[in-house]
Amino acid sequence: MKKIMKQVFMALFMLVAAILIAIPAKVSAEEINRVSIYVQVPADWAGPCVWAWDEAGNNAFSAWPGQEMEEDSANAGWFYVWVPDWANHVIINANAGSVQTSELILNGTNAWVTITDAENTSVSYDKMTTGDTPAYAEKFTIHAQVDASWANPCLWAWSAPDGTNAFDGWPGKIMTAAEDGWYTVKAPVWVNSIIINANEGTVQTEDISIDPAEMWITVAADGTYDFSYVDPSQADIPDITVYVVAPSDWDMPCLWAWSAPDGTNVYSSWPGESFNEGENGWLTKSIPGWVNSIIVNANTGSVQTTDISIETGKDVWVIVTGPEAYEIAYSEPDISTLITEEKEEESAVITDAAEDLTDTDAGTVDTVENTDAASGTGSAEIADTTDTTAADTAQADTEQPPVLMIIIISVAAVIMIAGIVIAVKKRKVK
Repeated sequence: MKKIMKQVFMALFMLVAAILIAIPAKVSAEEINRVSIYVQVPADWAGPCVWAWDEAGNNAFSAWPGQEMEEDSANAGWFYVWVPDWANHVIINANAGSVQTSELILNGTNAWVTITDAENTSVSYDKMTTGDTPAYAEKFTIHAQVDASWANPCLWAWSAPDGTNAFDGWPGKIMTAAEDGWYTVKAPVWVNSIIINANEGTVQTEDISIDPAEMWITVAADGTYDFSYVDPSQADIPDITVYVVAPSDWDMPCLWAWSAPDGTNVYSSWPGESFNEGENGWLTKSIPGWVNSIIVNANTGSVQTTDISIETGKDVWVIVTGPEAYEIAYSEPDISTLITEEKEEESAVITDAAEDLTDTDAGTVDTVENTDAASGTGSAEIADTTDTTAADTAQADTEQPPVLMIIIISVAAVIMIAGIVIAVKKRKVK
């Protein structure tokens, strides 16, 4: 009985906690307070970026190496970036993430970081630059793949028809080369027109009208181009479905999914998204086919599996029996035995609860009878006190419910609580 009550109360507590957590999260998503981080890096650290997260593991940016820092033209040698004030755990990295500092824990205010090398950094909260930090601007990423004859490609970007330029002068901002042959650069979200150029601006595309969303542009030697808002390397990979069975005491299982080793996350924050009810006892979740790593978690992320490596482009079935115990398959396994065992356990819970109630009621009756026998009260004494007893009984009836009503209410409560537990457990197994 106590076990059942504990499970029900715990489920209600977790539900209330989830609601209370969700309310401030929604507000913070609409109004994010940001702080600036200035960084001075070694001369051989190219394209410095910041990776930031909070104590609970929520990432400020979607994928490693994080947000690329901007060079402050008014402060030579200093780069800056804006991050949410809650993301106070940071790593500064450069050279496409190949060099990095250790984890730095900041205090959630503007900070100035000086890096001597990867092992030696210092943090100051006293201003070390002059003038104001350039205002925060939401940005999106542009990827470009250019012909081999195009050296040092750059992005020129502006807002049409007013002609507001995103960069100070032609040819614009130099794009950063990645190992996969693509170049990347970020532009403010108010931009709606771009030009890709190279060779110090002597070769270029025509004006390209765009939407402010991550995009991929392929440019030929003559400047002709083709672009898409879907990553070409992932466009031909269909979504996959993850099927899961979780332990019965894992409440509201969720999925966390990403691509390793680049760290591209499917979801913006831990614990990911909850599963849907599937068929044959499975929980299901559809995710992009490029995912190769997942974590199944529950109880608002407080319990989880270890990292689970999966094959890309294939539906996967995962049976979780504990944080470090799971089985995976790429065709649906038979879990009927697992479901039967679960039903037997539920049946045992109801039986135990009913027996506990019966034993308690029987013990109460025995106690009353034994008390009367031990007192040696005779029939004459009972007769003499009939009027008094009747009066006392009438008064007691007005102050508390009859024993029969107590028993009925108790039985109903047991059935209701057991029903809740069964419903919860069935939902978990499915």
